[in-house]
Amino acid sequence: MDRRSLLRSAALAALLAAGGCAGGDDDAVTFFFQARPEEARARLRIIDEFHRRRPDIRIRTIMSGPDPLQQMLTYCAGGKCPDVLMAWELLYAGLADRGVLVDLREFLDREPDYAARLRADGYATLRDTFVWDGGQYALPEQWSGVFLYYNRKLFAEAGIRPPARWSAAWTFTEFLAAARALTHRDSDGRTGQWGFVDAWVPYFSAACFGMNNGAEWFSPPVRPTSTNLGDPRFAAGFQFYADLAVRHRVAPSVGDRQSVSAQDLFRGGRAAMLMGGHWLYSEFTGHDDLDFDVTVLPVGPDGGPGAITDIGSTGLAIAAASPRREQAWEFVKFATGPEGQAIIAESGLFVPVLRSAMQSPGFAAAHPTLRNLEVFTEGPENSRPLAVTPVWGKVEALLERGCNRVLRGAATADSLGGQTSADIDQLLRAAV
Repeated sequence: MDRRSLLRSAALAALLAAGGCAGGDDDAVTFFFQARPEEARARLRIIDEFHRRRPDIRIRTIMSGPDPLQQMLTYCAGGKCPDVLMAWELLYAGLADRGVLVDLREFLDREPDYAARLRADGYATLRDTFVWDGGQYALPEQWSGVFLYYNRKLFAEAGIRPPARWSAAWTFTEFLAAARALTHRDSDGRTGQWGFVDAWVPYFSAACFGMNNGAEWFSPPVRPTSTNLGDPRFAAGFQFYADLAVRHRVAPSVGDRQSVSAQDLFRGGRAAMLMGGHWLYSEFTGHDDLDFDVTVLPVGPDGGPGAITDIGSTGLAIAAASPRREQAWEFVKFATGPEGQAIIAESGLFVPVLRSAMQSPGFAAAHPTLRNLEVFTEGPENSRPLAVTPVWGKVEALLERGCNRVLRGAATADSLGGQTSADIDQLLRAAV
């Protein structure tokens, strides 16, 4: 860990302690989550407001390490499972399948009026992501699907105007033409400005390009029995993404990515577009020399007409073994309901999951320089799940090995329809 990371971790620990949430109160509801320091501050605002309204319920925070799933399993196996757990779209099914999480219908069914209001105000795409075997094992708390940040100054100089809405997406051809026009090299062939950089997991990003060419990554997305890596449409979209670096050289190669981060390139005006999520917004805002906005992913010849992205949602769940289930529910209800979501909207650090918060003056005020706010406000309705399966960890290992060869240019995307797909399908079907 470098000095900056150490300082940030120390500051975060002090922040939590100062907030009165890091003590050893045995009667407190324990809340396990992962966050950067800025995000932790937003969560503390929610906790503080909840305590102001419910002084009878104390919240004690537990910060996640780099492997939250393993950490949660360790806690629960040792009989110390936190009461409230942050749930990740790709990871929660393993906990639900093991009986670690409570089916929240236990509480929602007792409050039908509230459940109906929450359903009407929310997005089915996000809510249904946390439905496993018919049970609601978490309630969404933030949307973090991916999109494109772009440098307005560089785009204006090149005379390029990107789309502002998911329903009016650009094509692969238009996107590539823009990336080419925005990539600059000197007389020695050294790249001074990249057209496109990626701050997410590359093979996840490539999968989004595959999905935008008309094919799901997994079928069905929840409890899948097969992967569509071998679908010609998905493979073509995946290959298009890989070729941005390997063939067209409008994006850094795998080797180039080792020397400088995508965020630094974009923040320094050396990249015109960056693929990432709202979690990066706070890193870019406030820099006077960076005039940026957001736009949507491109659509392939077999996709569309509108663009889609990943759901990327996190939610809040309650441990089945919790002795404080009622108190935990009150906190989850607050954080994922209108009051907590309003705080999230005003913070500018997350994209809320309720329409009322998304359309609120507070959310707009938290993003004062963006013209294309619809990329956020319409994002949940244009999101699709990647895969919800209890064996995701094993599937991911196979994906990483096969997909990274394509991204390095050592294989084509068509090759993923062979042994890689067969091995993944075998894992998926054994888990059904």
